[in-house]
Amino acid sequence: MRQNPTLKKIAEKLSLSISTVSRALKDHPDISAETKKKVNELAELIEYDPNPYAVNLRTHNSKEFAVVVPSLSNFFYHSFISSIEEDARIYGYSIIIYRSSNDPKIELEILKNCRHKRVSGIFIAITSETKEIEPFLKLDTQGIPVIFFDKVPAYESCNKICVNDAHAATLAALEILKKDVKRVFGIFGDKNMSITQVRLPKFSEVLLNANPDINLETVHATSSDEAECMTLKALSNYKKNDFVVFCMSDETLAGAMKAIQRKGLKTPEDIGIIAISDGMIPKLFYPEITYAETSGFKLGKLAFSRMMKCIAGSSFAQTIIDQSILVKGGSL
Repeated sequence: MRQNPTLKKIAEKLSLSISTVSRALKDHPDISAETKKKVNELAELIEYDPNPYAVNLRTHNSKEFAVVVPSLSNFFYHSFISSIEEDARIYGYSIIIYRSSNDPKIELEILKNCRHKRVSGIFIAITSETKEIEPFLKLDTQGIPVIFFDKVPAYESCNKICVNDAHAATLAALEILKKDVKRVFGIFGDKNMSITQVRLPKFSEVLLNANPDINLETVHATSSDEAECMTLKALSNYKKNDFVVFCMSDETLAGAMKAIQRKGLKTPEDIGIIAISDGMIPKLFYPEITYAETSGFKLGKLAFSRMMKCIAGSSFAQTIIDQSILVKGGSL
């Protein structure tokens, strides 16, 4: 079996010390140009590549960022990851993507793995069941910055990058109030998620305070399939032009639109629909869906900027909130 080239082999062939070879490959000023040339030519010839794990152990820095999300089926997370990867490449970093499956035990195993790999930093959307914040804070003290995004803990003294969920819910409710409808069907996510706990009460408050006569029905769906079934059930007593569906996320929007299409209904002629969205799903329909934008891509930019400041030495905790905007389609 062919053995991998090592610093020791290069040193033996050139009758140099291992430390001299190492410094030559790093272009150290104490090493002569002639020696550097010989070392680099031989390294290229025998296809020498530094062992990344050995480098990690020596430098305590893998030049890798971990991105941890509950699910990979969420378009918001796809946008966030694309944004992080784009900026990481510019700065010479790569990213590792982990899926916690919304399971706190898996999440803890991922944190352990990240610590062993000596990743440079972690971006994480915590699970809806995560209660203990200490393991994350411990990583920070070990020199691995943790940036929470989207699904963040209630604990104040940590770095959090989030969308303004209350503002997004308010924008959607105010847009519905412009329409003369008597019934609103709101599809929200998991009850334990921090974003649900903000969006649901704010949406209900704005809507009912302005018009107490609106019949607001809210449900919780943890998948697009559940959202579809719940929408079909709600449409069983449908009355034309008297019904608006509000979807808290892209996942629930996809399910609701499938149900509406199965019923043969058209927007906005037969029924209205509005969502909080990253923006991709609303553009798949005609007319496009009106939505309050929560951009994963913009959140990624903010999160990466904060991460680089942490790596540069910023030690204070900061919460950064990205404001939503209303993007009008033709669905209301």
